[in-house]
Amino acid sequence: MLGSLFDREADAPVNLLPYDGTVLYFGNVFPKELADPIFRRLLNEIHWKHDEVVIFGKSIETRREVAWYGDRDFSYTYSGKTKTAALFTPLLLQLRQKTEELTQETYNSCLLNLYHDGSEGMGYHNDREKDLAKHHAIAALSFGAERRFCFRHRITKEKKELFLEHGSLLVMKDEIQDYWLHSLPEARKIVQPRVSLTFRKVAE
Repeated sequence: MLGSLFDREADAPVNLLPYDGTVLYFGNVFPKELADPIFRRLLNEIHWKHDEVVIFGKSIETRREVAWYGDRDFSYTYSGKTKTAALFTPLLLQLRQKTEELTQETYNSCLLNLYHDGSEGMGYHNDREKDLAKHHAIAALSFGAERRFCFRHRITKEKKELFLEHGSLLVMKDEIQDYWLHSLPEARKIVQPRVSLTFRKVAE
């Protein structure tokens, strides 16, 4: 069991962006004694599959593994591929409840990513897929290796970055997907895995 999973309250975060959107970083909302077993369970219980993306019309399988869960069998299309959600597991339901309490938002789905080490990352992109509710919050939980996370404004090219800690929560919302791109840069010296859970709201 996760014990005091819902007992800890985080300090109210401030917006890390200067304009055109909102990024709230709550820090590690799960202390290490909870984050460690959650991380192990995510590695072992989630049905991970290598991601497929379409680049210049060619389908490519990534080293990174992904999983897609939801309240029902939502379809979600990104990078040229459509995925169908599996039903939330008990652990994911607990993590969603904690995330909703902290963010005061609601979510009906979750895209999970498994990065095996720092050689795997994600280039600059946005999450403005047509399947998602426009301007709704996306909440990202991070477990495992601490990784750098970057933002770049589409017009001004201004950059912001932070490090996502083990057991931490980050929220992106409002018009951020219209104006800012985000990335998880490669970090070759990191040999530990990282799991991210991005809770989202599919438009129904």
